Amino acid sequence: MNMNKMNSKNLLLGLMLTGGAFFAQAQNTQTDTASAANNTTAAVQQTQAGSGIDDLKKKIEANPKDVESMAKLATAYQDASDWTNAIDTWKKISAILPDWAPSYYSQAYAYQSAKDDANAKIAYEKYIATVKPGEVEQNKKNLAYAYFYLAFTEQQSNKDKAKEHIAKSLQYDPSNQDALKLSKALNS
Repeated sequence: MNMNKMNSKNLLLGLMLTGGAFFAQAQNTQTDTASAANNTTAAVQQTQAGSGIDDLKKKIEANPKDVESMAKLATAYQDASDWTNAIDTWKKISAILPDWAPSYYSQAYAYQSAKDDANAKIAYEKYIATVKPGEVEQNKKNLAYAYFYLAFTEQQSNKDKAKEHIAKSLQYDPSNQDALKLSKALNS
């Protein structure tokens, strides 16, 4: 086994063990409040994120194949709602590790957050196609959401395809209330 392949596997394992929070956030949303205290906290966090971003960019400059730092950078961009840079960074990770499904899911999340539904759909489809059979169990919630998103976007243009997608979504997460509602609407 060559060194790059071994490093990629070690990185993937390390990211899976320590970086689950990076990718789990894709289905979480942050709510805004009007309170001045929260606005001040957000401003402080954004300043801290900015310095973290600069530090990560320097690390990546020194080692352009440092995928762990790239994932942290993409997540920092997402936390700062900088969707363009988040997408670009996730794409760089996908170029280095094309079989690593979480990068496509994260791209889809960033595209969706940037209101780019066409590219979000493509990225969710790529995510679904990239999840390996042995990884399905640990990716059930994300697979359920990806299929839900596809069903939601296709409900007007291709109802039969939307029904297929929502059935898959519910297969992975039968308790998802939004998916249950969409399924009921599609099948009525």
